[in-house]
Amino acid sequence: MSGIRLRAAALAVVGGLAVFACGGGGGGTSEKLASDQTLNFAIQDDVQYLDPGQASSAVDITFIQEVFSGLYRFDNNNRIVDDLATGQPEVSSDGKTYTFHLNKNAKFSNGDPVTSADVVYSWNRAAYLNGSYATNLQPVVGWDDTSSQKTKTMSGLSAPDQNTVKAQLTAPAGYWLSALALPGTAGWVVDQKLIGDYTNTQNAANTDWWQSAETLIGSGPFKMTQRTSKASMDFAPVKNWWGGSTGALTHIHTDIGPDLISQVKKFEAGGYSLVGMANDVPASADVLRYQGDPTKKKLLTIWPGARSTWLGYNFTTGPFASKPGVTPGQPTTVQGTDPGLAGRDAFSKAVDRNQLIDVACVKGTICSAATGGVIAKGLKGYLGDGQDPSAKFDAAAAKSEYQKWDPSGSKVQGLKLDYNQSSFNDTLWGNVQSQLRANLGVNVALNPMDFPTLISKRNAKQSILFRDSWGADYDHPQDWFDNLFTCATAQSGRGNASGYCNPAMDKLVNQADTSQNLSSAISTYEQAQRLRIKDVAGANLEYGTQPYIVQSYVKGAGYTGLFDYRWEGIRILKH
Repeated sequence: MSGIRLRAAALAVVGGLAVFACGGGGGGTSEKLASDQTLNFAIQDDVQYLDPGQASSAVDITFIQEVFSGLYRFDNNNRIVDDLATGQPEVSSDGKTYTFHLNKNAKFSNGDPVTSADVVYSWNRAAYLNGSYATNLQPVVGWDDTSSQKTKTMSGLSAPDQNTVKAQLTAPAGYWLSALALPGTAGWVVDQKLIGDYTNTQNAANTDWWQSAETLIGSGPFKMTQRTSKASMDFAPVKNWWGGSTGALTHIHTDIGPDLISQVKKFEAGGYSLVGMANDVPASADVLRYQGDPTKKKLLTIWPGARSTWLGYNFTTGPFASKPGVTPGQPTTVQGTDPGLAGRDAFSKAVDRNQLIDVACVKGTICSAATGGVIAKGLKGYLGDGQDPSAKFDAAAAKSEYQKWDPSGSKVQGLKLDYNQSSFNDTLWGNVQSQLRANLGVNVALNPMDFPTLISKRNAKQSILFRDSWGADYDHPQDWFDNLFTCATAQSGRGNASGYCNPAMDKLVNQADTSQNLSSAISTYEQAQRLRIKDVAGANLEYGTQPYIVQSYVKGAGYTGLFDYRWEGIRILKH
């Protein structure tokens, strides 16, 4: 397989990454702007890094995508558009050589020109630091050696001239531009003059440069103007930004630390422009309160979420195994033989997703029913509402199928359901437990644990029945399949928690991964997903959502389903 990516940390995202809505553009001529164009909002968690090479959280990305640029970026409709690059790359006939041309006007906020050498430096640095998103560069020849710090640079990168970057890939990767456009992460460009030798981790310039407004030099439309000891931050537009207009905002201020209830109270007093930015989801009680108030309801939008959660089954051992005793990473699909299939299907059909959403998702405020496959609604590869037959609730059929599969109840004797404990997960999996008892007569013991323990147990293929989840990094099915569902990731220690390995799926995924035709690739990924559904490789339960509360006089703010709308399109109307 090409492009295998193993970002285990992303498996546990419980808060919302979400789906697509129309982007916010500039204001019409009839709009009257307020004299004070200050955007105020709060975030619960401080940033970990304002450094594309080390970005690790949604909070980081919210700010990095405004301070830095990549060759490409996603617009508010999640379409890939030019950023530092001019036009699409030139791709060789074998799909393995990419040639990028840079905008000659591109500059860092201190006036330094952005050159091809800066791009090559930034990509090599990100690979060497091997942070959470370094695998965005994995297709490049030499990534393995640089990410393991055997070499300082990737042999597949070169800069033929000041405005040209050439990348040689190990295999065709039709999804690669999506990975490069992922906001604020590996692939976004820093000023090499500022940082210097990235192999010297003891050098403060290499590790701490982003913490000061004076040394945080970026290539994006905004720059930091202040970062206080109380961890509040201020930003302002970059004058004469090379990319054009930075929009109406003149000042962005964020406080770090207020709890969700306090945030909404301050919002209602006019102190915050919005609540929801930087993955800072309003409390469910407030969302319900806004839904029930005709006036407040106009300020609330619940965005669908680019995250899915499903009930996972072990395919290598235990009662649900497709091929008991198989070594993880070896095929689990045998034509005409699958002793665990009926059990997996019965457990899935025994869960009423609507009841689950009503009880566990606070009447749909924080998640929605998953009925269209594992890829979340709105993303490329989503199969459509109701297109997953194993997600259709049918208690009678499920019980009949279960009793034929396990007439004595011996197969599920002592069965435990592993999940990482949180108040949300306690409620969700408690409801699943209750429904399995009521609809199948099966008593499953809940087995809560901390998240690192769950990850370790799942990756070792030791969990028999378990919580599984994925939050999309970017809008391309490759991000799901290559991380979660292939035979390579079914090996012990890797992220295919079920150990599910279907060579027919691998063939389809490899075909789609290497295709340069997006439409054809999507169709092939959909075929692969239908294979997964046919094998009932998981019981898809819910898709995440992200509520967003915005003042009526704030326009152009919102959520793409994956990222916050960029600040350039936000403006404050006279009020």
